[in-house]
Amino acid sequence: MYATSLGDDGAELRPLEVWHAAELLAHIDRGRDFIGRHIGLPDAIRDLDGARAFLRSYADKRAADSGSLHGVWLEGTLVGGLLFRVWDTAAGVCEAGCWLVPEAAGRGLVTRGMRTMLDWAFDERGMHRAEWRVSSANEPSVNVARRLGMTRDGVLREHYPHRGVRTDTEIWSVLAPEWRAARARTVHNDH
Repeated sequence: MYATSLGDDGAELRPLEVWHAAELLAHIDRGRDFIGRHIGLPDAIRDLDGARAFLRSYADKRAADSGSLHGVWLEGTLVGGLLFRVWDTAAGVCEAGCWLVPEAAGRGLVTRGMRTMLDWAFDERGMHRAEWRVSSANEPSVNVARRLGMTRDGVLREHYPHRGVRTDTEIWSVLAPEWRAARARTVHNDH
């Protein structure tokens, strides 16, 4: 299948598909506590059937043009995932998200991968708005939104019940014209 290089460190962005179920489960098991601090993914993927069901749900979303799932591999090992949890072509709005195992954190993998995915969403698919929803307590993910040039639209107070505790959800977004202008400034500053 295809892979997109994310830089000189061997990181790649690839589709995460049903046949990756065993690899996804092993990946979740390696980072279960870390990944589960802010999202419920490890609670949904407890065994091979859960991994298959999760991957199948995104295969169905891709087939319906309503979402997609991509893995981040570093030197051949699955270290995280990037996704369009929501994809509404008619409205021109998508919602992006991510997760990583702890040993992959702090390397810029999510930011690099999301830049690739957002370029595609805006340039190839004609999206107008990309959203990033994140627990207010998840500072690394909030920082990704900032690095992607997103604007904080607001906070849904005590919106998401995570493991028995209601957490605040911040909504960040970037619009297609803002994305293109920021990219043009970056290219201009590189010369």
